Amino acid sequence: MSLSQYLSPTRLLEGYLRRCLTAAGLTSQTISIDSETTIHFWGPSPSHHRIDDDRPAMLLLHGFGPSAMWQWRRQIQAFSPSIFRLYCPDLVFFGDSSTSSTNRSEVFQAECMAKLMEKIGIEKFNVAGTSYGGFVAYHMAKMWPEKVEKVVIASSGINMRKCDSESLLQRSNCECIEKVMLPSTATELRTLMGLASSWRMVRMFPDALWNDVISNLYQKNRKEKIELLKGVTLGRGEKLNIDPLSQEVLIVWGDKDQIFPVKMAYELKEILGDKTKLEIIGNTSHVPQIECAQEFNNIVLRFLKGSK
Repeated sequence: MSLSQYLSPTRLLEGYLRRCLTAAGLTSQTISIDSETTIHFWGPSPSHHRIDDDRPAMLLLHGFGPSAMWQWRRQIQAFSPSIFRLYCPDLVFFGDSSTSSTNRSEVFQAECMAKLMEKIGIEKFNVAGTSYGGFVAYHMAKMWPEKVEKVVIASSGINMRKCDSESLLQRSNCECIEKVMLPSTATELRTLMGLASSWRMVRMFPDALWNDVISNLYQKNRKEKIELLKGVTLGRGEKLNIDPLSQEVLIVWGDKDQIFPVKMAYELKEILGDKTKLEIIGNTSHVPQIECAQEFNNIVLRFLKGSK
C-alpha cells in the first residue's frame, strides 16, 4: 500500500503550509480574471482592505513544480502582514488555477497575472519571480513598466539559449526537458532534487516518499504542464531575445545552481541594464528562497526598501 493510500506526508505538510499562510494574514481566494481563466491566489482578505493602506504591494511568482505556497512560505511569513501587501498566485495549470485558453506561453502567464492584479485593484506593485516565475516576472516588467515598480529575479535563466537547455539535459542524464521538470518516477524526482537543492540528504529519502510527492504534487494537469514547457518563448535558439528593463532589478542566485549555472547570472546582469544589482548566495543551489531563506529575505528587503 502506498503512502498516498494510507497516510500521505505530502498532504500533512500541505496542511501545515496552509496554516502558516493563514497565520501570516493571507487567505485562499479564487477569482475569474476573464471568461476563460480562473486564478487561485493567497492574499490579504478583501474584508481587511483599507483605502489608507500604504504598505507596498508585492507579487510572488513561483517556479515550475509544486504550487505557490510550497515555494514562498518563508517569504510570506517574513514579509506579511506588517511589511508588504503580499499576493501569491498559482500560475495557470498549477494549484487550482486553470484556463480553457489554448495559449501556453509564459507571456500568457504574464498577461493573466496582470489581469489578476487589475481585478483586485492593485495599480502598482513590485514583482518577484523564481525560476519559471522569473520568466513571467520579466515579461510583466517589460510589458507594463507603468505598473511594475521593482523587479526581483531569482534563479531564473531568462537569458538561456538552446545550448543551455541541452547542457541541462546532459547534467540530468535525461532525453527531454519534461523528464527533468515534471518527474513521474522516484528516480526522476530524486535527480531533480539533486539538481535543484544543495541538501544532499534529500537523495537518501526512500522511493515511497518520492512517489507520494509525485502523486500529490506532480500529476495534476500534467499534459498541460508539458505544453507549458514546450510553449516557453525564451531560449529557443542561440540568439538571445531579451531586452534591458527600465525598472530597478535585483538578481538573486545560488552559486551551486545546477539548473541555471551561476555564470548565467553575471551575463543577465549585463543584459538587463545599469539599474540591475546581482547578489550571489554561497553554498546554495536553485531554491535560495527555501535553502537560505533568511539571507534571501534580507537581500530582497534591502533592495525593496532602498537601503544599502
